[in-house]
Amino acid sequence: MIDEAHLLLETTELPENRSKRALELLSTALKLADHLLTESPAVTLGKLGGQKIAERGSDYFKNLAAKRKTHAGGRPRKQAE
Repeated sequence: MIDEAHLLLETTELPENRSKRALELLSTALKLADHLLTESPAVTLGKLGGQKIAERGSDYFKNLAAKRKTHAGGRPRKQAE
């Protein structure tokens, strides 16, 4: 549908340069649609998440595992007053 509207606006002229602006917007919409079809947003976010976690290093995960074994992670218990 976007492609058909884009083709229609290329061939017709609307008053007050409206067709030029509509053509710009439809061109951008076509590019965005093509980009979304080639790579999903979930893939992009997954790549970023993996890179950020990898920056922490293996020592970080060793410490987490040690805390889990001794139940040392999490919030401290509330003190009774």
